[in-house]
Amino acid sequence: MDSMKTKAHYYIICYVACAIVTFTALVSCSIKYRPNGSNIDYTKTKTIQIADFPIRSSYVWGQMGPIFNNELKDMYAKHTRLSQVRRNGDIKIEGEITQYQLRNKAATSEGTSAMAELSMTVNVRFTNNVNHSEDFEKQFTSTRSYDSRQSLSKVQTDLVTEMCKDICEQIFNATVANW
Repeated sequence: MDSMKTKAHYYIICYVACAIVTFTALVSCSIKYRPNGSNIDYTKTKTIQIADFPIRSSYVWGQMGPIFNNELKDMYAKHTRLSQVRRNGDIKIEGEITQYQLRNKAATSEGTSAMAELSMTVNVRFTNNVNHSEDFEKQFTSTRSYDSRQSLSKVQTDLVTEMCKDICEQIFNATVANW
């Protein structure tokens, strides 16, 4: 009977210890979490300047530029409290769409294309006028595959919208989310 009490006490002690460790880990992680999805000190950083990204790719689809530029500005408007300004922003994001490419990805047994892949690359220059050690220039890429039996014109809007959203999330995470 004593050994059963000892085992029960041991399990209770282990359970309580695990609960304390788990709680401590959760509390320490949650201190860094910001409900707006960003890691911005709003006492120092109040404005953001986002330039329109021109298309510098050899292959161009005209709607790509406006889709990307609107998505990028919306991303910061929805997930930060930064005011968007035309010049002299505390944070500055600029760049260009450098690559938009379509290529065959997989072939059928008859030698025809089964899958096609659309990719988009954006070059970004990030300047943090509050903390220049965070400045960078970097490229962000996204790809989407689709069944090549579909015409590109049928799927292009959806694919480009998805790629723009993905790239904008990458940019957001690299600039203000500090993941």
